[in-house]
Amino acid sequence: MSAFVENTGPVIGIRYLQAVLLFLAICVNYIARLNVSIAVVAMTDAETTNSDFPVYDWTEAERSYILSSFSWGYILTQFPAGFLVRMFGAKAVLFIPTLASAVLSALTPYFISWGGWVAFSVLRIVMGLFQGLIFPCIHEHLAKWSPPKDRNRLGVIAYSGADCGTVLAMGISGLIADSSMGWPGISYVSAGLCLIWCVLWLVFGSNNAPSSWMVGKSERDYIERSMKREDGFHVQKIPIPWRAIWTSAPFYALLIVRSAQGCAFSTMQLQTPAYMHGVLEMDIKSNALFSALPFLAMWCMSYVYLAIADVIMSRKWLSLTTMRKSINTVAYWGPAAALIGIGFLDKSQTELAIALMTINAGLNAGSSIGSLLTIIDMSPNHSGIVMAIVNGFGNIINLPNPLLVGVIVTEPSSRSQWQIVFGMTAFVFIVGNLVYLIWGTTDQQPWDAVDFLKPLPDAELNQDAVSDKKPEAGHKVLEKTM
Repeated sequence: MSAFVENTGPVIGIRYLQAVLLFLAICVNYIARLNVSIAVVAMTDAETTNSDFPVYDWTEAERSYILSSFSWGYILTQFPAGFLVRMFGAKAVLFIPTLASAVLSALTPYFISWGGWVAFSVLRIVMGLFQGLIFPCIHEHLAKWSPPKDRNRLGVIAYSGADCGTVLAMGISGLIADSSMGWPGISYVSAGLCLIWCVLWLVFGSNNAPSSWMVGKSERDYIERSMKREDGFHVQKIPIPWRAIWTSAPFYALLIVRSAQGCAFSTMQLQTPAYMHGVLEMDIKSNALFSALPFLAMWCMSYVYLAIADVIMSRKWLSLTTMRKSINTVAYWGPAAALIGIGFLDKSQTELAIALMTINAGLNAGSSIGSLLTIIDMSPNHSGIVMAIVNGFGNIINLPNPLLVGVIVTEPSSRSQWQIVFGMTAFVFIVGNLVYLIWGTTDQQPWDAVDFLKPLPDAELNQDAVSDKKPEAGHKVLEKTM
């Protein structure tokens, strides 16, 4: 066993190709998901789009319904996604929402011309239903392909696709709306990108290293042995230790900190264009480009955080848990301070507002290394299920956000109303990270063991009794295999 653990496999192997494919999957789906914030502005302001296409007189409330509708569908499929990816694997399950996003994006202009904002909202709900499958698949796939030494790199590569997708969605949508394609072109470009990814995934994606037609023996052994997996591991059906998960303090810390990230970050994603258009009085071209700038900083900073984490871990300056908590603190409390500052700025301080928003997002890039990858650290065998729970609850809490903003911001140009929004967002960041600092951990949990729910040979106990009376049994067996 030790000989395999010492093997590091090829420096750049198929595991990195899988991470790049995940990067592209998140990127194209985020473009389809987030271009709505720019598209809605183009559809409702004749001066910001090609005049050859219709403009709609939607109220602020109706626009809020459109922006929030995706989340109504998104939350419903989070929990089923965890089960589906365990049954069918990431290759099949991740393909479905991306293909659906392509089809729905292509149909968007026709739906709007037929049914206005109501039809648009319904279509966004359906897209949310499909895209709810994505992140449990991403986490499950990363857990299958990421040895502990490579986990930070592979995780950052994959999840930086969210930053890239946000940049592209905001950065090019305004340009497309003003081009000969008009605002319908935003949807058509999104559809094309999703279809291209589907082809790449069918050719190069694999559920795990042993099933890949591209991976070599050296890399396959490195991945499987470093994760302490025996031959035939991937055909096993490992039962889910529900009671142990739901009575785990580190799990709740993770649930709270990731819910805080989702709640606060979605406010930045969806409301930034409205704030810049209303308070800073920026037109859609500059609005789109400057709205993308903070997320460009986030994309770049994710690799800076990765470099810092690699140095810390290679030189053993901090434990894994301390490293993740330290980075997460910078990623949460830094943006909290920046958001409060943004609320006191107006159109005469546009440059400072843009600078603070860029710093805000750039600092927040550390949340992936800080807390998101903790899910795989704690439970590589149940990462898809845990991610489904965490992401599902995070989005349930986040669901009223656009509607709440619509209630608070009755006048888009009101600085005082935006101060309330940004102050609430900062509070969420502060509390979420505080809980993580107190109860969070990266230690692999006893309930992650393959045989955690396996009854003892000399006991006539059901699985629940084993979980209650012998919580350490699976952990001891795991230690022996090491």
